[in-house]
Amino acid sequence: MNQPASAYFLEDRHDPNETHTLSVLVANEPGVLARVIGLFSGRGYNIESLTVSETEHQKHVSRITIVTTGTPMVIEQIKHQLDRMIPVYRVVDMTTAGRAIERELAMVKVRGTGDPRVESLRLAEAFRARVIDASTESFVFEITGNTAKIDQFIDLMKPLGLVEVSRTGVAAISRGPEGM
Repeated sequence: MNQPASAYFLEDRHDPNETHTLSVLVANEPGVLARVIGLFSGRGYNIESLTVSETEHQKHVSRITIVTTGTPMVIEQIKHQLDRMIPVYRVVDMTTAGRAIERELAMVKVRGTGDPRVESLRLAEAFRARVIDASTESFVFEITGNTAKIDQFIDLMKPLGLVEVSRTGVAAISRGPEGM
């Protein structure tokens, strides 16, 4: 039975958003990052996390890791549009490629004395966070792990005197012997 076009629109509009991690190999040259980001902003796509670094100095190649959300159709559209850009060598959806490792680093500043201070140290130990700065009134913790672990650590530090957070964004790599 055929459905009117408006029914398809409503079904598509209600597709659940998914979070995907895209790894993009690009030429390391001026303006490439701006063009990649322009693709997202120009089409109203959101970037949850962005990490960029040169990975092969001799070949002048950089890796951009982008965490974005959207319906499956939007994610496919993003991948195809990125793949068509001239300075882009390869686009891999780490979420669907399977067996990927994702990590993030955060520095978390917590102010406190007395019991909250002791509790923040206890939680930091449980999460394997390192103290990288300490004073009589505050700590700065360094924590690495997946985004959910870092989010959980931050949530637990809020009632203990969370002051500020600085995060690197997600870095991802696939398991196994193959490269991108």
